[in-house]
Order: sequence, then structure tokens, then C-alpha cells
Amino acid sequence: MHLRINRATALVATSALLVAMAACSPPEKKASGASADAAQAASAADLGGIEALTAAAKKEGQLNVIALPPDWANYGEIIKAFTAKYGIKINSAQPDGSSQDEINAATQLKGQGNAPDVFDLGGAVASANVAKFAPYKTATWADVPDALKEANGAWVNDYGGYMSIGYDTAKVPAPASVADLLKPAYKGKVALNGDPTTAGAAFSGVVLAALGNGGSADDIAKGVDFFAQLKKAGNFLPVDPSPTTIASGQTPVVFDWDYLNVAQGAKLKTWKTFVPDNAVVGSYYVQAISNDAPHPAAARLWQEFLYSDEGQNLWLKGGARPVRADAMVKAGTIDKTAYDALPKTTGEPVFLTDAQTTKAKEYLTANWAKAVS
Repeated sequence: MHLRINRATALVATSALLVAMAACSPPEKKASGASADAAQAASAADLGGIEALTAAAKKEGQLNVIALPPDWANYGEIIKAFTAKYGIKINSAQPDGSSQDEINAATQLKGQGNAPDVFDLGGAVASANVAKFAPYKTATWADVPDALKEANGAWVNDYGGYMSIGYDTAKVPAPASVADLLKPAYKGKVALNGDPTTAGAAFSGVVLAALGNGGSADDIAKGVDFFAQLKKAGNFLPVDPSPTTIASGQTPVVFDWDYLNVAQGAKLKTWKTFVPDNAVVGSYYVQAISNDAPHPAAARLWQEFLYSDEGQNLWLKGGARPVRADAMVKAGTIDKTAYDALPKTTGEPVFLTDAQTTKAKEYLTANWAKAVS
């Protein structure tokens, strides 16, 4: 599914396809009154508290989001829950857009009423566009580890996951390792979610393969070698997986984020998710408010909702790992059933540094096509 390739851009560059957001509201004049105050608010306290923020957001009555697929980390239910709770209409544009598309839309629609109010971005795109973000700290700010947020509130990690292998037990045997996928039972059955030189999910799939075959975050050569072997064995399937290809049996084995594979398991009962031992590759997405948000109070209330126990548990319900999980476990506010249902992992999670990501991207650019094409 293209949306999964596009949304998973945390680690690699994407094409700069410009997204024209749906004309969900006419161009607006410069914010005034409560909205003008909200545009400068770095916390709910700056507006007099959460009740005042809620009132200002309800007066605006709308929120513009972009690139939030309803089946991605449970965003469909999150959007419905926010509207039900506050009566604020959410205009959801281009759900299959990429992180870069979000930024392009904000630039193209700057000053207009249909510009994005908030962003949900991959780390690389977020780090390159911090100047477009409005600093804001939610009521639960202290629960987020310092390493997972910008000190002044310009951006905050929101949810993450681990790279995994999804497989249909009705079509293939359960793999016990990455190397198992080289066996004849997987001939023509193993799909990678996109091209790793342009798609974040596929990039992390190669990193997982590297770790699972004795490589490291500093050297992903063994990951590329693995997929070259997979192709030589006839097991690599050059098809971009989607819910349709999974349901039809066309792609019985898929490298993808665990929360996306878990979501497929909720639809197809024979679909299981496996995170190989000591090959745990993690990535978080980034949440931010546009400094040109046409609905600045609603944008800030959206953040309060997402980082509340309710919002975090809704992401968790979708199989994603909410950034406040540790604090919520300690406080007893985590959805224990959903938390316990997350795919089990063994070994310390690996989160690539910028330097490691750059090195890996360079290696893929130089070697992927000749190894796998």
C-alpha cells in the first residue's frame, strides 16, 4: 500500500510530491482574540488553563490534519474520539501523504484556512523543519523522556514501533529467525515494504536483516547481502505489500512496522507478527504544531488529547508504542490488555543515530540496486 511507504519516512528522503489539501474551509483572516492568544501559547496555562484552551478550541470549531491514514496507529478511532469529546470537526487531508508532503502543504497553503494545523512526521523531515513548529508543552510533558522531545517544546516524539516480520500461518511456516526466510518454503513469498533507498519502512527492514545476520547499525552490509541471497533463492517478492495483497495471499511474508503487521492480524486471523531476537530496530514519529496553524487553539487541544492517557491508549490500541508508556505503566493508567498484546522482543532496541542513518543511506544508494535489482 503506497500510504505505508509514504508515511514511513522517518529515516530516508521521500519524493517531493506536492499535496493540495482538500478545501475544507475558506481562507481565513489573521487570527484575533482567543485564537491570537492561542497562537502564542506555549502551554495551556498561558491561556488560563485547560478549560480556557478547550473553550477557545471549540470556538474555532475545526482542526486541519494531514497524512493520517485511519488504519495507521489507530488514527481513525483517535479522530472520531476527539470530535466526539469536543465537538470539533477534523478535516483530514491526503491520508496517503508523506511527511515531506505535510511540510510542502504547509508552505504552499501558508496563511490560508486549509493549511495544516498539526504535523505527524518522520524524524528526518521533522529535524529539517523545526523553524516551522510552534513550541508547546502539554500537561503530561514531564512524562516524556528528555531524549524524545525538543527542550522548548518545538517537537515531541509521539508513538513508535519496532520493525517486524508479518506472516500468514496458512501460507508459510512460522520463521524463527531472519535466516529462515531463505528456506524453500518461502519461495516467492517475502515482500519488503518499498525501496529502502526511498522508504523508511523498507530501510528499517534492511537494518533488521543486518542485525539478524550479525551486522550492526554501523554496518548494514549484511542486510543488503541477505536480500541479495533472498533474491537469488527466488524468495524475494518485488511487490509493495498492502492490506489487499495480504488478504489475497499475494504477499504472505512482509517486513513492516510491528503496529502495521499487528493491525493486519486484527483483520486476518492467520496473520502473525514476529520480531527476531536481538534484531529490534525502533523508530518514533514526531508530533508538532504548525506556527502558521489557522486553528491554533484546536491544534494545542489536539496535542493535549494525544498526550493524555486516553490518547496514548488509543495509539496503543492500534499496536503502536506510545511515548508515555513507561510513565503510564508506573501510574497504572496503561491499557494493560493492549500493552501485554504487543509483540514480544528480546534484546536492546536499536535506534539509529543521524550519523548511522546517513552512513546506511549512502551504502544503500551505492549497493542496493546492483545487489537486488
